[in-house]
Amino acid sequence: MFETLLQIRHKIKTLIMPRSRGGCLEDPSLKLVFQNIGFDNIVEIDELETLNIAGGSITGLPFMGEHCDLNIGTKTAHLIDLEGKKFLLAADTNNIEPALYEHVYRFTGDIDVLFLGMECDGAPMSWLYGPLLTRPLERRMDQSRRFNGSNYERGIGIVNRFNCKDVYVYAMGQEPWLTYALSLRYTDESNPIIHSNKLVEDCRSRGIESERLFGKKEIIYNAKPRTSRAAV
Repeated sequence: MFETLLQIRHKIKTLIMPRSRGGCLEDPSLKLVFQNIGFDNIVEIDELETLNIAGGSITGLPFMGEHCDLNIGTKTAHLIDLEGKKFLLAADTNNIEPALYEHVYRFTGDIDVLFLGMECDGAPMSWLYGPLLTRPLERRMDQSRRFNGSNYERGIGIVNRFNCKDVYVYAMGQEPWLTYALSLRYTDESNPIIHSNKLVEDCRSRGIESERLFGKKEIIYNAKPRTSRAAV
């Protein structure tokens, strides 16, 4: 969230972000953007590139979905290996090609904690990229190229592939103050709520800790093999 980063930039030592493809209006260099608002230490990370940090590492993983079929590089999933625990922050990853995660799994192994966004409807392409187009899109094409994440079937495919022990649905935009930025008004009949409920219930039925997060939550994990605290 750009506005949040502006408020806390005085206390941020390092920003880690995906590398853009370069030269595209729809995929600008985030590094240049943040350098120009006062961030001094910015690290760009590519897919399957690992950055070593104290107690572990951060690795960029392929991010599928929520691209509207555009060639965008500045979106990535992050694998955080911290004190022996593996956290996969997958954002609104859309599991449109399960074969990809077969290859990724051979690289990552099992995941302890998965964070997955499930806005499975998503806004049409023109919602964000309309001003960059030279002519209006046909409605059919606009509606078919959306900013959607995984539904239940695709989300549970990620859970199963990585043998996740804990699964949290996050970044759904349910908080009331986000209504003014995202124009989201969920009800019990909304697809993202139906599908995320189904995923959470499925996980719980198999003994997997699962919850759809709302507002603020602190989760404490013990490190492996020595005892430590990792707050997410």
